[in-house]
Amino acid sequence: MKTNVFKIAVLTSGGDAPGMNAAIRSVVRTAVSLELDVVGIMHGYEGLLNGEFVKLTASSVANIIQRGGTILKTSRSERFKTEEGLDLAYEQLLKEGVNGLITIGGDGTFRGADQLAKRHKFQIIGVPGTIDNDMVGTDVTIGYDTAINTVMEAVDKIRDTAESHDRLFFVETMGRDAGLIALRSGIAIGAEAILMPETHTDINGLVEKLKNAKRKKSSKIILVAEGEKAGGAFEIAKKVTEKVSGYDARVTVLGHIQRGGSPSCMDRVNASRLGYEAVHAIVKRQHGVMVGIVNKEIVYTPFERATKHIQKLNVDLLSMLEVLSL
Repeated sequence: MKTNVFKIAVLTSGGDAPGMNAAIRSVVRTAVSLELDVVGIMHGYEGLLNGEFVKLTASSVANIIQRGGTILKTSRSERFKTEEGLDLAYEQLLKEGVNGLITIGGDGTFRGADQLAKRHKFQIIGVPGTIDNDMVGTDVTIGYDTAINTVMEAVDKIRDTAESHDRLFFVETMGRDAGLIALRSGIAIGAEAILMPETHTDINGLVEKLKNAKRKKSSKIILVAEGEKAGGAFEIAKKVTEKVSGYDARVTVLGHIQRGGSPSCMDRVNASRLGYEAVHAIVKRQHGVMVGIVNKEIVYTPFERATKHIQKLNVDLLSMLEVLSL
């Protein structure tokens, strides 16, 4: 298929997510199949400002689909947020002869892409890559499935220790603005409670629930998303243990292990599909949109709409949690 788009660039920005490499691989090989030149931009928007372009071929992305992280590296760039930074980014793209840009990342990545696309009328397509799964316009983001499985596996191990010592564990997951990691993984590991930014944390209610359930279970796991408004896992643990005695409580912060590791099958497949569709969106002259999957179908969502909203929690999952955690 011949097109008059002759060179595209791809970058990863913001927090890394398992499956980003699968998306890069898909972008490159799809571009090659369409006889397009493709370059990678190292270190995200900061690398764009510095002109860190590298030529990519089909062989450049061999044996990376199973790797976590991103071979293009990533960073955050304060310079890119300025008008001078946006102008320099545009100049670097023109200098390299790039006609279209594919950005893989989350909310901050797309806000930057939206500004660049509008200021210079440049063709940019977004691919949602973030473990938080907090983008509107896609049912799932790249990295989310791997992250919740990582949490599940880690908490299963913590549960072994909790059972052995009759302990109460407060486990903190990532999720500064959204509690979707905590919600899904919490259901999977049988958590007694899941505390998230989207819901009100009733300390007294949690204490009563623990008291009433104390004779039924030798171990208890409370999952706390890091953005939980009552203060995070350590603060929650302190408040709870001050109100109820008899618990040997511990706190575990899972941290960045949730971002690493080999991507799951679902993340590899979704990343491959989204990368493929992003290149075709460039060819179709789409611009200023994120490519997503909704009800198994590909959809385009304008950057400004994808970045200004956070998915609502599934109330049915919350109701189910209350029943299953009794």
